[in-house]
Amino acid sequence: MAISIAIETPLQDDVRDLVAHLNAHLLPLSPLEFQFKMTVEQMADSDTTLFVARDEAGRAIGMGALKIHGPELGEVKRMFTRPEVRGQRVGRHLLERIVGLARERGLAKVMLETGTGDGMAEAHRLYTRYGFEPRGPFLDYPESEWSAFFELKLDEEQIA
Repeated sequence: MAISIAIETPLQDDVRDLVAHLNAHLLPLSPLEFQFKMTVEQMADSDTTLFVARDEAGRAIGMGALKIHGPELGEVKRMFTRPEVRGQRVGRHLLERIVGLARERGLAKVMLETGTGDGMAEAHRLYTRYGFEPRGPFLDYPESEWSAFFELKLDEEQIA
């Protein structure tokens, strides 16, 4: 499957639809207080860059964002691919673009928070295969059985 990935505004109907599908996927996986979602309006802030993956027909099939938290730290946010394209490396390509932008911006590291449990196993595999390493909470995320935290030091990046 041929895909294209570009920086886009989240304020589009098909991106809003992706966000709605992501939120629906996450809803049964953990309590609401441990779901750290960004709205499309928050994703449109100048500190966040959204990448959207589209198929040959132009349909939005995945997304992922880089949120800048200062001169050293970027955070991967809102990673999602539609279930019917999982296993086709869409998430990997999105992550490559996000990390590439972090490197272009001179960030020292990229971190992320994601859920735990069976519904998140594919995401954990994607991140660890890319070179992210488990770590403890960062920023204002609380320690919780519902969250897993990962970090990629860009100067030490090892892509498998």
